Amino acid sequence: MVHPNPGRRAALGVAGAAVLLLSLAACGEEEGTEQPGGGPSVASSVDAALAAKVPDAIKSDGKIVVGTDSTYAPAEFLDSDGKTVIGFDVELFTAVAAKLGLKAEFVSAPFGDIITGVNSGKYEVGVSSFTINDERKGQANMVSYFQVGTQWVTKKGNPAGIALDNACGKKIAVQKDTVQVEDIQKRSKTCTDAGKPAIGIDQFPGQDAATAAVVSGKDDAMLADYPVGVYAVTQSNDALELLDKQYEAAPYGYVVAKDQAQFAEAVRDAAKALVTDGSYKQVLDKWKVGDGAITDPAINP
Repeated sequence: MVHPNPGRRAALGVAGAAVLLLSLAACGEEEGTEQPGGGPSVASSVDAALAAKVPDAIKSDGKIVVGTDSTYAPAEFLDSDGKTVIGFDVELFTAVAAKLGLKAEFVSAPFGDIITGVNSGKYEVGVSSFTINDERKGQANMVSYFQVGTQWVTKKGNPAGIALDNACGKKIAVQKDTVQVEDIQKRSKTCTDAGKPAIGIDQFPGQDAATAAVVSGKDDAMLADYPVGVYAVTQSNDALELLDKQYEAAPYGYVVAKDQAQFAEAVRDAAKALVTDGSYKQVLDKWKVGDGAITDPAINP
């Protein structure tokens, strides 16, 4: 996801799970509906040379503990069992871990707590659609693996008459702690500087609730990362549509602790290996997000 602050989603307890179910119901999903990209994960073989680069403290238990905010479909979200984290982010990093001879264990966490959790040792990696920016590069090692921009979504037919360059006086839904918050705040200031009504900014702890707010008509539109916007539209039973095109594309990054430079290099090289052997493209194509592919994963690009 695109975010300015060091966080992203909330652990889904009973209340969070209820919000997710309400969101999916509002979007027209029915029990048993096949999720895009569903099915077995793409296989990834161990690279012994890369596995040797992983610090002993991380590989000693055979797994990488991953902090993720599991409300951001199709990148990372809960499967129908309400427990298993799935998505293209999940499959990609599972393949990265496999290259390193390890398993990935995904733990749901508030988005805003993940970078802090990685640096404290609570998580060994953060995988949650983190947009790489200068603030985050100052807090952690960011390993690039994908690139997307921001996408606007409205009710079908855009009944509120939303325009990207003039949403003054409209109500816009965004997920808390994302770069979309800063985006819409700047647009609102442009409105008020011109003597027009401010934009009503409705911030939600999870993207699922933001999407539900647009479907229900509570809000006029939402901003989210491009794959999230596309997924919301495809799952909405024709209730939503994309508005214009994505813009300001930026890379996503895996979060590795600031003091784990060697591990960051291993993660980067594993991501590169996935690009080379074709499994990277397989995952993205499976989830229909191939437009966000990059060719050269890097540390703090």
